[in-house]
Amino acid sequence: MTNFQDREKNFEQKYKHDQELRFKINMRRNKLLGLWVATEFGLNSAEAEEYAKTVVMADFDKPGDDDVIEKILKDCKEKNISLSAHSIKHKMEEFFILAKEQFLKEIN
Repeated sequence: MTNFQDREKNFEQKYKHDQELRFKINMRRNKLLGLWVATEFGLNSAEAEEYAKTVVMADFDKPGDDDVIEKILKDCKEKNISLSAHSIKHKMEEFFILAKEQFLKEIN
C-alpha cells in the first residue's frame, strides 16, 4: 500500500470510530434525558427506566434530535406537564456533556 492509501484507510477508521463514539454518547444522553423527564412526571425508578428506554428508542425514528423532542413534548402534553422545546434542548446539551464525560471515563 502507498502512504496515501494508508492515510486514507486510517482516516476512514478514525471517522468510523468517532461516529460510533458519538452514537453511544447520544444514546446515553437520551437515557439521561428520559430519566430526567421521568422525574418531572413523578415516575418511580422502575417506571423511569422504562420511560428512558422509550426516549432512547425514539431517536431511531428519524435523523437528528427532533424525534426525541417531539416524543417528550407529546408525553408532556398527555400528562399536563409544562416543558418547552427550548428547555428540552438545553437539557439535551447538558446531558450530552455529562454522557461524554461518563463514557470517556469508562473507556480510559
